[in-house]
Amino acid sequence: MQDIPLDVLERASRKDLEAFEAVYRAASGFVYNVALRITRNSADAEEVTQDVFMKIYRSLESFEFRSSFKTWVYRITVNTAINRYRRSSKDERGRVDYDGLIESIPASGSTADGAIQRDNEARLDALLGALSQDHRVCIILREIEGLSYEEIAASLNIPVNTVRSRLKRAREALLEGKKEGGPVK
Repeated sequence: MQDIPLDVLERASRKDLEAFEAVYRAASGFVYNVALRITRNSADAEEVTQDVFMKIYRSLESFEFRSSFKTWVYRITVNTAINRYRRSSKDERGRVDYDGLIESIPASGSTADGAIQRDNEARLDALLGALSQDHRVCIILREIEGLSYEEIAASLNIPVNTVRSRLKRAREALLEGKKEGGPVK
């Protein structure tokens, strides 16, 4: 996520739409990517992104800058995405992500590099999807988004030691699943 100047955040907190649009442009890709990794569905990730920015717009005036803006956005995104994922998995167990299917079908004339990248993304998605939700969120925030243990703890509102143990267990599960070639537990 791009750094957003403090004056832009302050203007956005006073409901300046131009400033809020700058916040959106700087953070929307990041929010969508985190949401997509958690929900594993592009339509849900788009809805989560919209919900997150509505929450940010409504709550930015009460943000006190005690934590970083990035950490605050992470927390909102993760919580919103987890809630959406739980709702979706209960309501629509048999639904197919058609956007994901369309994206996974190679276009004629696609390069070998593109096919390898799609294969790697599918493997990553399968490995992450086999983890428990708590472990998956920690792995995504640490290994994909590059957050520190402290930032993850602040984003999820859990102790740093809990982050460490979840990451350790997630990594062990990923390694075990890779060794066995079967599902990760």
